Amino acid sequence: MKNIFLLFALSLLLTGCFEVERNCTDFKTGEFEFNYTINGENKIGRFVRTDTLNIDYYEGKVDSSSVRWINDCEFILKKLNPKTNAERDAIHMKILTTEGTSSYTFEYKLAAKKPNKPLRSEKGVAHRID
Repeated sequence: MKNIFLLFALSLLLTGCFEVERNCTDFKTGEFEFNYTINGENKIGRFVRTDTLNIDYYEGKVDSSSVRWINDCEFILKKLNPKTNAERDAIHMKILTTEGTSSYTFEYKLAAKKPNKPLRSEKGVAHRID
């Protein structure tokens, strides 16, 4: 019984010390790819990010957004030339984890909650290609 308690305490101690890698500054700029799904079809998007600009390339289109960094791991994207009211809404991006300098997991959602609508967030993984 004593050994079981000791094993349990040791496993709690080891799992409690696990820290997620977040070297966000490695991903502030660069060229990246990510997978996304539209109508059940998997697609690949690409974007180039500088300190102040994000240029998206997807489905033969190019779209640009301004980038405003909140801290090393979070930033706000706002379309430069929105064509619809939905495109006028700013997006809050957050880097959740990093994998060396090759990829990062991110979460995004609307920067401001709309009244009477749930705030939906999505996750993805971006891979460095430059």
